[in-house]
Amino acid sequence: MEIIREIPKLPPRPADGHKGTFGRVLVIAGSIGMTGAAALVGRAALRAGAGLVRVATAKSALPIVASIEPAYTTLPLAEDTAGRVSVKAMRAILNAAMENDVVAIGPGLGQSTGLRTIVEALLRHEGLRLVIDGDGLNNLSQIPDWARKRKSDLVVTPHPGEMERLWTGLFRQEMPEDRRQTALQMARVTEAVVALKGAGTLVTDGLQVYVNTTGNPGMGTAGSGDVLTGVISALMGQGLNSFDATVLGVYVHGLAGDIAAARLGQVSLIATDIIDALPEAFQKVAGS
Repeated sequence: MEIIREIPKLPPRPADGHKGTFGRVLVIAGSIGMTGAAALVGRAALRAGAGLVRVATAKSALPIVASIEPAYTTLPLAEDTAGRVSVKAMRAILNAAMENDVVAIGPGLGQSTGLRTIVEALLRHEGLRLVIDGDGLNNLSQIPDWARKRKSDLVVTPHPGEMERLWTGLFRQEMPEDRRQTALQMARVTEAVVALKGAGTLVTDGLQVYVNTTGNPGMGTAGSGDVLTGVISALMGQGLNSFDATVLGVYVHGLAGDIAAARLGQVSLIATDIIDALPEAFQKVAGS
């Protein structure tokens, strides 16, 4: 096991680059009452350098999501009676996935049989670069033997509660108390990159381990994880491999949180403050 201490960096942007050069990110997120989650992922992906971001959400939620940020495009998806994305949206989702470099799914989606079917279809999509967070993980935890079905290039970003649900569903046993042991075993069995969030977020692909050094308790606020999902997805879209993108994403996300806390204090910190601090955080990483 290799301990990683050096933070990856993005390569310089080519002078002839354009929006297609810097990655197309599809965000599948949100539902009625959870529109903010979709917007946070999309806005964070833009601030983290993605060239094009498309937010796909339940059609009733779309007008709110679209009104929050003019720089991403949107895709209305068929919905169920509870205002969640329906399995009837499967064809639209798979078609959109083929048109993008990275797919991020989960924040604010809710849970249903249809959503589990959608998550499994993306998981089985060979070569797809896929980030699963939030309710995407809660749906994933209910898919039997999902690790054996995985063909995508997968990143999962659970907080401890989501990790416990994933662990119980996959291993049918109590989760170890040791965070490093838990993350390593999950990564080795699933062949995914795992970012186990919390104080000292752990990132591992089963061979390499990074323990994050940025961030503060003020980031324990609704939507902070959605911002991280957007950042990691954008970095993957710009060409970093999944492990490096996740390490850099976790570091920059925490650094932005530290910058925001220095300005506003930890008590008043909210997720949009982290997004607003991302430009300064990326400048600091580039200059270090």
